[in-house]
Amino acid sequence: MELKVYGHRASQPSRAIMIFCKANNIEFEEVTIDLSKGQHKSPEYKEINPMGQVPAIIHGELQLFESHAILTYLASAFPGVADHWYPTDLVKRAKIHSVLDWHHSNLRRGSAPYIFNARLAPVFGLPLNPQAAAEAEKILISSLSTIESFWLQDSGTFLLGGNQPSIADLSLVCEIMQLELLDENERNRFLGPYKKVQQWIENTKNAINPQFDEMHGALYQLSAKMGKQ
Repeated sequence: MELKVYGHRASQPSRAIMIFCKANNIEFEEVTIDLSKGQHKSPEYKEINPMGQVPAIIHGELQLFESHAILTYLASAFPGVADHWYPTDLVKRAKIHSVLDWHHSNLRRGSAPYIFNARLAPVFGLPLNPQAAAEAEKILISSLSTIESFWLQDSGTFLLGGNQPSIADLSLVCEIMQLELLDENERNRFLGPYKKVQQWIENTKNAINPQFDEMHGALYQLSAKMGKQ
């Protein structure tokens, strides 16, 4: 069955899906949904994802959206995916789900609105919103602190004390990589206090390269373009 991945490489959850596929030799057709042109809100795309967001996949008769659901499906449905991504051990799997659930209620709720309201809104023809950015900043800083003090355990290199990356590491690091859209000083203001987080980001990149850098190329290009404006 052909796998189609609908997304945009400037979208952090879209990148996570595509990186996972490439890292695990899962063949897929990449269908770019141009967010700046509103293609994610088009009637045609909403037939695939009624929520009007990316990413989404079609695999045979399955249409699926929400990046964490997609990651767990891909890790389970395709042979040859290493166990460390989504362990068969139910206790380890449950702990990964706890990180993923926490992510959407915390890190993403801080990161995505901060980047949008402090930096990205003009790309979509909207004004910056300093008040919304300030509110999101508090959540983002609190989330980075929680990763540093709780999710990154001294016993391992990755989240939950793991020695190899899981889908939780991939999802959360792709989220934090959105800070590349900020200037260097502002990015350091967020990440500078969190040495363990910085090392974990590098560990995850190194464990999933060259696929990680390949999929983040669009983000780096957007960052460079915005820096010249």
